[in-house]
Amino acid sequence: MKRWLPQPMFSLFLLLIWLLLVNSAAPGQIVLGALLAVTIPLFTIRFWPDQPCMRRPLTLIVYLAVFFWDIVVANLTVARLILGPTGNLRSAFIRLPLDLKNDFAITLLAHTISLTPGTVSAQVTEDRRSLLIHVLDLDDEALLVNRIKQRYEAPLKEIFPC
Repeated sequence: MKRWLPQPMFSLFLLLIWLLLVNSAAPGQIVLGALLAVTIPLFTIRFWPDQPCMRRPLTLIVYLAVFFWDIVVANLTVARLILGPTGNLRSAFIRLPLDLKNDFAITLLAHTISLTPGTVSAQVTEDRRSLLIHVLDLDDEALLVNRIKQRYEAPLKEIFPC
């Protein structure tokens, strides 16, 4: 089975993305999506240096739900900040100490932060112990660090324990 589906979660993800892109669940689209979901990982497996070990896929679903909710809330917040007086913005760079050890999980955390409006991950230190983040409007650094650690880093530690 591992020979035909070297990355089953990635294949499932590709199938779902295909169906969302074509906006159809017609049998032909499902077959085409399944074909792509099987062949793309087979041809790209040599480009993946390490296979991320994933545990607790249900935690991943909760993580994604929290992430999508945060994107909606952050979009509204950023719109309010940008449409209001911009002189009141308190942008800053902060350092987020990392408890994650898995490179894939660190990358996922950095992307999560960058995809959430109002924050951008700028740099991971070479020792992978902290992440430099730019924040559009910073009230309390400790509160923001704690929030990122609870909402994003803690679930990622459960999902990718290796």
